[in-house]
Amino acid sequence: MINTKIYKAIYNLAEDLLEADSQDDQQQFDALYAELKALCTDNEGTDKDHPEQWETLADFTVDLEQALVIYQKALDKAVKINSKDHMASIAYSMAELQLELGQKEQAIESLKNAKISANKIEDKEFKTEIDERLNALLAE
Repeated sequence: MINTKIYKAIYNLAEDLLEADSQDDQQQFDALYAELKALCTDNEGTDKDHPEQWETLADFTVDLEQALVIYQKALDKAVKINSKDHMASIAYSMAELQLELGQKEQAIESLKNAKISANKIEDKEFKTEIDERLNALLAE
């Protein structure tokens, strides 16, 4: 379970990052990103460490290769605490980036992993989205 204080901090930073991005305020975006990254690294290896913060950091990482590395870290942490929701959403996000980078086979594997993790979650729409994305890729 994620610490409520940490969750609120991540949520607020994410909202502020979206706002800075929508206003094309790169200086503000960079400052907020640095704050989020510091939160992640400060909590790493403590009882406050959680895949949610790493997934959020990856979501806002502009360099796609670096974002994949951070998503993998988030995924490893999600697997460690057996958080199926996080495992599914992180694997799905990884697949999207892998497709952008032209890594179709890796994307298919990530979607297969997302599908397995999603078996245990309640979000039916997300399960359908994973299935449709995977089936479309396999049909190509």
